[in-house]
Amino acid sequence: MPESLKAGDPAPEFELMNQDKKYIKLADFRGKKKVALLFYPMDFSPTCTQEHCTFGPEMTKLSPDGETVIFGINADSPFSHAAYRKQYNIAYDLLSDPTRRMIKAYGMFAGEEPYNCAKRGTVVIDKAGKIAFYQEVPMKEPRKVADLAHAINGS
Repeated sequence: MPESLKAGDPAPEFELMNQDKKYIKLADFRGKKKVALLFYPMDFSPTCTQEHCTFGPEMTKLSPDGETVIFGINADSPFSHAAYRKQYNIAYDLLSDPTRRMIKAYGMFAGEEPYNCAKRGTVVIDKAGKIAFYQEVPMKEPRKVADLAHAINGS
């Protein structure tokens, strides 16, 4: 397991499919937008659903200037993401990492047992491609809008 990333570290590159099976590359945002990665364990789980349903209506607080792109990320398939996003009207793209390579590169892999899933955590990447904010959050505790807004806008 890699050491945790910290502010100032280069963000590991990635190219992952979203819920529409469209590839999203971190490099496409360099010099243009900040990127907020919301790692979460599983689609349709109670805590994850609570978070996503809370964050969607608060997008103007999370990215008031429109300068930050927000992605949810876990190891579930694009098909699961599509159903989850549609059912709960999630306002941002969900990225799929079924190989868990990207999740591991960001130090957000919870381990094979019991669920072989991502941890809950937030990573904000600045326009230059460097980590501006990195935080793991307890798996069973939903992130709060105010904390997330501070992480994104204060970094």
